[in-house]
Amino acid sequence: MSGLVTNAVEGAARPLSRNRDFHLLWAGQTGSELSSQMFVLTYPLLVMSLSGSPLAVSLVGFVLAAAQMTAGLPAGVLADRWDRKRILVLGSGARAIAFATLGVAVWLGFGSIWHVVLVALVEGIALAAVFPAEEAALPQVVPAGQLPDAIALNAARGSIGQVGGNGLGGLLFGIARALPFLGNALVQALSFLALLFVRIPARTAPARPREHTVGRFWPDLAAGLRWIGRQPVIRLITTCAVLLNLAFGALYIVFILLAQQRGVPAGQIGLMSAMFGGGGVLGALVSGRLHRALHPRVSIAGVFWAATALTPLLAFTTNVFLGGLLLGTVAFLAPLANTTIVTYQLLLTPDELRGRLSGAMGVFDGVGGALGPALGGLLLEFAGGRGALFCCAALLLAPALLTAFSPTLRRFSGAATE
Repeated sequence: MSGLVTNAVEGAARPLSRNRDFHLLWAGQTGSELSSQMFVLTYPLLVMSLSGSPLAVSLVGFVLAAAQMTAGLPAGVLADRWDRKRILVLGSGARAIAFATLGVAVWLGFGSIWHVVLVALVEGIALAAVFPAEEAALPQVVPAGQLPDAIALNAARGSIGQVGGNGLGGLLFGIARALPFLGNALVQALSFLALLFVRIPARTAPARPREHTVGRFWPDLAAGLRWIGRQPVIRLITTCAVLLNLAFGALYIVFILLAQQRGVPAGQIGLMSAMFGGGGVLGALVSGRLHRALHPRVSIAGVFWAATALTPLLAFTTNVFLGGLLLGTVAFLAPLANTTIVTYQLLLTPDELRGRLSGAMGVFDGVGGALGPALGGLLLEFAGGRGALFCCAALLLAPALLTAFSPTLRRFSGAATE
């Protein structure tokens, strides 16, 4: 397997807490997470207020998801062939303009469904472009030894953005329909400014000359996917990441819908959701330290086995606090596996291929995230509450067995040269 390309900042390592560029990158992308979650929460409310049509809500959701999925793989090639900082800055700027136009239109009474569709298209493409650019740039900004901590903080950022975006979006929409979108424009403008001042060191390998980029775009995309398929460790941990995302998406929706069916009040369901999100944040904060203390096989397989053991217990409790505690414990474990997986994906991948790896992972994770809730709904419909939770446990058991008995992971020591 290709060795780790020398990190551009390795020689001048300083504590992550004093890494100005990482903090600017983190702050800029936290704004991205926040505004994304606000949009996901408030666009259905806006569309329903404009048209009263659930079909129109579905149309906007489809455009958002389709744009993100369709642009994901090409965005990975772009992140390997173009300046990554420029992608981040332009993506944030485009989103700021799109949200501002929608907010102003709604404020003036000219909002329309097609305007929301256009904003969803811009949002989906921008999110697809930014994800591989940021993830591929992270090893350029953070030394390899601090990469697990940076990835863990990014995971915490996602949970914080989800909780904050949902709460703030609902509050602002309740005051005025235009406010969430004007707020998103402001957040993206601040992200734009933060990203302008990020210093991303020069690439360790020169990008392909511009005159060859267009002609070789699709061959480059195919070459990146072939490289991923030929690396046994990358292939294995990528499969684990997709299955983890799928299983957790199904588990969360099954438990929430099951609680609703049992007549649990909405406030208590919100408490369980908060415990789930809080578990994820706490897990992210300690996952970097745990990653360094544990063998990769233990970090990945241990999480799957623990989650597999805890999930069936959810089927036997009707106590809101206990259910939230179990759900939060499962969420607490996930960032450790995620930190280990993403760390080794980046360390084992040459710099010139990191964008394509991250772009592919964004698509795979997106598919898993989209299918997870749908799968959870189907399981609840056809297997019942307890049966659906047992099926979620079985879904987690498959990668647990795979990682426990895989000779590839057993031999993998975590060295970037394997």
